[in-house]
Order: sequence, then structure tokens, then C-alpha cells
Amino acid sequence: MADKLQIIDINIHHLPEDLFTNEKVLNGFLNTAPRGFGEIASLGTVESGKRQLILEKPKGYQNLNYVEGDYSMEAKLKAMDDAGVDKAIMRVPVWQEWLQLDTCKIVNDNAAKICRESGGRLFANACLPPWGGKENLYELERCIKDLGMVGVQLACHYGQLYLDDVAFKPYFKVLNELNIPIAAHHTPLPVQWQSIYEYTNLRRELGRIIDQATAVGRELFSDLFDEFPNLKFIHTMFGGNWFAQQHLMIPHAPKKQEAMARLDMSMGEKIKTRLQNNIYFDMTHPASWGKDACEAAIKICGADHILFGSSFPVFYSWMSAGVELVKNLDITEEQRALVVNGNAKRLFHLA
Repeated sequence: MADKLQIIDINIHHLPEDLFTNEKVLNGFLNTAPRGFGEIASLGTVESGKRQLILEKPKGYQNLNYVEGDYSMEAKLKAMDDAGVDKAIMRVPVWQEWLQLDTCKIVNDNAAKICRESGGRLFANACLPPWGGKENLYELERCIKDLGMVGVQLACHYGQLYLDDVAFKPYFKVLNELNIPIAAHHTPLPVQWQSIYEYTNLRRELGRIIDQATAVGRELFSDLFDEFPNLKFIHTMFGGNWFAQQHLMIPHAPKKQEAMARLDMSMGEKIKTRLQNNIYFDMTHPASWGKDACEAAIKICGADHILFGSSFPVFYSWMSAGVELVKNLDITEEQRALVVNGNAKRLFHLA
């Protein structure tokens, strides 16, 4: 890869910089996790003595850890400098499934401040409840027009509802008209999580993959994009390993008459069109996936549908390791440029 090729990381995490020192902000996070649905939020410490925000489901099984100091502008820019990343787009990791509007406003204001002070290197997605309603939509308008945000973020499900549910249509109607991209982040666990929680790597990795694959599948097989054709979803975790099942899930009519129709073969062309027009994939710490999987994803989904994202700072090293892996993929320079900056520039309207 050419040394001067610009690299844009579309998936670095943002939390208010005063999360652990501002009681109002901290309670805005702690108190919104729905304890009645098994989401247990608490404060703890790591070995260094720094505080952390912990999410468990069920009790005793951690799914999320936010560590004090990891989310400052200085930490982001230092990691970007170390990794050779030129620009990055911030999002709130996971917690946006529950955040209420007053807390979202605080999150958005702090994100905008960081962007202004970053020297043009950091950008942000708007974070707000996705239920429509004038107050939420006023916040969307403020984020885009006044705060200069380049996209919006969603969880790939809210409670029991994936994004094809009718509850989100008022919000999608507005996003469809605005024609701005949607970063669809995974949640800590899929809706049906009971079979994977006991084992850490299944819970914290496979859970996210199942969640995203379910979300992508439901979006593709629903009429969501018929009604809102301008929506552009960018799903984390390669859309839940979607490249591995893409050919399997697109209906292919048999050449011979079968004894019975076990699958719906009528939607093949629609699914292909929706994949081409409406669904994109965030690599999400690509070094963890490995060279072969990343190359397969680019070959199957197309380089014009894959965007580099590190998920920093879950592991500090994920950003630099991801950049190094993308540099060494066996793809053309044109494909590499699309993955590391071209798609981000096009979708998020970056210079």
C-alpha cells in the first residue's frame, strides 16, 4: 500500500469525557440499562485503579467494560498517530440502545467539541433515540445542521425489536429524506442469547456476530428498503460474517422441478439489489478476523461495500494491527483505497 494513502477509521468509540466525574452523565448511563430485562450496569475498577463501567447479562457474565481515560480526544489522536490513521468517525459503543434524549444531548455536545478541537481529524455520528417524535427529530436536526455530524448511529436491535420493525418507520422516513448514512452497531448480545452466554468468547464475539447477521437478514428480507430506498446501513462485524452466508441466503431457483418448495425462491433479485444499494460492512478490528477472511469478504461483498473500522479502544492494538493487516491484503490498490478511505468519503460526504 502506498505510504501516503489516507486511512479513515469509521469505528472508534466515543463516551463523554467527564463520564466518570459528572454524576448526571454517569447516572444517565447507569440508570438507563434495563435491569428488569437482565441488563446489570455497575461501577468497578481495573488493576491500575482506574474506574470502569461494567455491563453484565446475566449477573456474573460481563459483556462490556468502559475504562476511565480511554475515551479522551488525546487518547484517540495518539492511537491514530501510532497506527497511521488520518481521520476517524466516532460512535457511542453499544449503550445507545438505552440512552434517553437528555443524555444523548450531552453525548452529542461533547462529541462535537472533540471534533472541533481535533484539527479536522475526528468526526461524529449523531446519537439519539430512534422512535421518531418531534423532540428526537429536533435533536437529529441540531446534530446534522448545527453540530456538523456526518451520520447517525443505531443499535442493530432495541429490546426485542430489530430495525425492520414498524416502530422505527417514522425515524427512517426522516433519515431516508436526509440521505445520511447509518452506522448500525451491534448490541452486547442478540435477542436470543441464552445458548452462548457461559463461554466468554462465544458471549463477547459470537453473540455480536449472531446479532448483526440477524439484523442484516431481517432488513434484507423485509420491505424496509422498498419503502425507504435511500437508507444506507453500515453494519459492524462484517454484518455478522455475512460474506460467508451471502450466496447461501440469496434464493437460487432450481433448474428442475422439485417435489416441494422448501425455500422461498422469489426474492433473489430483490436481495441482490438491496445488498448493492443499502447494505455496507464495517470490518470491525480486521486483524482478529485474519487475512483470509478479510480477503474473502472483499471478494464476495465487493471492495465498494467494505469500510475499515478498528473498534478502538476495546483493545488499543486493534487499530494499528488492523491498519497493518489491510496494508498486506492481496487486493488491488484500487480496492485497498476504497476500503480504507474511498467508501467512507463517499458515504459520509468527507473531503
